[in-house]
Amino acid sequence: MKAVICGELFDGTALTLKSDWTVLIDKEEIISSHPTSDCEIPLDAEVIDARAFTVIPGLIDCHDHIASFGYEIAGRWGITEQQTHRHMRIASTLHQTLQTGYTTIRDAGGLPAGFRDAIDEKLIPGPRLLVSVGIISPTGGIAGHLSPSGHKTPFSDDPALPDGVANGPIEMRKKVREMIGAGADVIKFAATGGASSRMGLEPRDMLITKDEIEAIVDEAHKLGKKVMCHALGGPGLTASLEAGVDSIEHGTFLHEDPRNLQLMIQHNIFFTPTFAVYKYHSEKGTPHGKRRASELKTDHTKSLLAAMDQGVKIVAGTDAGGWVHGNNAEELVCLVEAGMSPSQAILAGTQTAAECIGLQEELGTIEKGKKADLLFVSQNPLEDISCLQFGETVSLVMKGGEVVSDKRHESL
Repeated sequence: MKAVICGELFDGTALTLKSDWTVLIDKEEIISSHPTSDCEIPLDAEVIDARAFTVIPGLIDCHDHIASFGYEIAGRWGITEQQTHRHMRIASTLHQTLQTGYTTIRDAGGLPAGFRDAIDEKLIPGPRLLVSVGIISPTGGIAGHLSPSGHKTPFSDDPALPDGVANGPIEMRKKVREMIGAGADVIKFAATGGASSRMGLEPRDMLITKDEIEAIVDEAHKLGKKVMCHALGGPGLTASLEAGVDSIEHGTFLHEDPRNLQLMIQHNIFFTPTFAVYKYHSEKGTPHGKRRASELKTDHTKSLLAAMDQGVKIVAGTDAGGWVHGNNAEELVCLVEAGMSPSQAILAGTQTAAECIGLQEELGTIEKGKKADLLFVSQNPLEDISCLQFGETVSLVMKGGEVVSDKRHESL
């Protein structure tokens, strides 16, 4: 048993800190959380002194691409290094991400389910993973991985990463089953273009039919899987909301149609804005990607503020894997810059994020019955959210009751 004596605790159940608090942990589970003065610490408990730190729940990124290391075509086609080397690079990234305080990641495409299983078996260290395996879209959509010249990869498909291209409702249902057969925890599809999509496929363009969207959502839900939808704006966004997807990824033009926010409330659909990736597209992307990212910046903020005003549930997800790894907390900073308070941003990366991915009974808060995912932070992130970037002030990471990173001697 462990007893964590906290100086300041942000447990994710409210927007404020608790002082002089003690959390008791048995194996991987939190068994009590009370004021220190009211807590009886068992004599055989391992006492962990966190009075010099602010303790918060382990962080959750609802949209990352752990296996992505760039947008250039050679890297995306997997021809710049041997697969074994690439797998070691992914494993290193997973370890690095865990050390920065991210104890759970929902991967939005490109990561084989074997990495999830390897972490669960403790073969490699890393956050607990939920994987979508691949992205589903019709021919010409973002799942095609075409080169700028229009050529498709000449290399054979990896059975662990099925090709995501399908056409028509029947093929869409089959593709959902293929992704689940490859180990997908969640189904992801693309209803519109995006900042990095090919020239001619713009963020409001709908390159999928309503019947195809409904087939994807219906089949996934029948098989017990949530659906995350890449959609920035236009009719593709609205059709996906009408079909009852579980989360909208990006949603940069949500505010343009009042029905969109009403549908999100009606169907309890979460909003993952992914501000961080557009920051990188505007600075380092292709010429058309820079243009798109710059053009949507104002609308993106308007959509967040409108969603907050209407009570839409907002969660943190970076989508920045192709540009940077190990700085998932950058999205929390972006959310604050766009209008959230630091405490609201932390909830977007803890309590609300856990609900979005369907693990609210296990994760997201520090309270009785939850898994013991705790971070010791040497500064108060409610005063300066940027202190969480790159895990620079994260002195200790506990995942499921196990200390997986401890740098306290470096912080004091």
